[in-house]
Amino acid sequence: MFIVHHLNNSRSQRVLWLMEELGLDYRIRFYERNRDMSAPEALRTVHPLGKSPIVEDLDSPAGCQVLVETGAIVEYLTGVAGGKLGPPPTPREVVLYRQYLHYAEGSLMPILFASLVASKIPLFGRFALKRIWPMLETHLHFLEQELRSRKWFAGAEFTAADVMMSFPLEAAGSRGFLDDSKRATTDWIKRIHARPAYHRAVEKGGPYAFGPRDHQRKESDET
Repeated sequence: MFIVHHLNNSRSQRVLWLMEELGLDYRIRFYERNRDMSAPEALRTVHPLGKSPIVEDLDSPAGCQVLVETGAIVEYLTGVAGGKLGPPPTPREVVLYRQYLHYAEGSLMPILFASLVASKIPLFGRFALKRIWPMLETHLHFLEQELRSRKWFAGAEFTAADVMMSFPLEAAGSRGFLDDSKRATTDWIKRIHARPAYHRAVEKGGPYAFGPRDHQRKESDET
């Protein structure tokens, strides 16, 4: 059994989704961000880095395993599930799978995070954004061309690489970076939002600002 230490509106939403896709037995421990959007100190009692996601595998043969880093967690979980949603069968698709499993956090998220930080800084932030936005557009244009050539990031079938790519592209969409010229990307987002496992994960994980708009309206009506 797994425990997912889940921070609201964070990368850990992908882990809940993957758990649902793989049919793994898990429990959620919930954490709320501080007013400055930082993670609460309570996460440091689970792991020294104090960030989410953190996953505990209570049934590991080596004893309780505490896992951090979303990409590493995804690889671990697909392995536990016997390779389900893991690397596809063809060599070319294996390369694509591995590329996007690491691209999400290694290339795309740092630029998105930099744009968010710069947008909060008066004066200097505006100058920084003039450098950051063209870099982000280069990545989003690249991804758009990739998704025009195939349905999913690693090929014809949905894989864990799509789970990894969900958070940065949902965040990009919520910040207005995906316009009409990114139709293949927005269609891909609609496809992931339509998956039953995705909806189960959002229902269990609580309010998620980057999820389907119907869910966002539901949460707004309830608060």
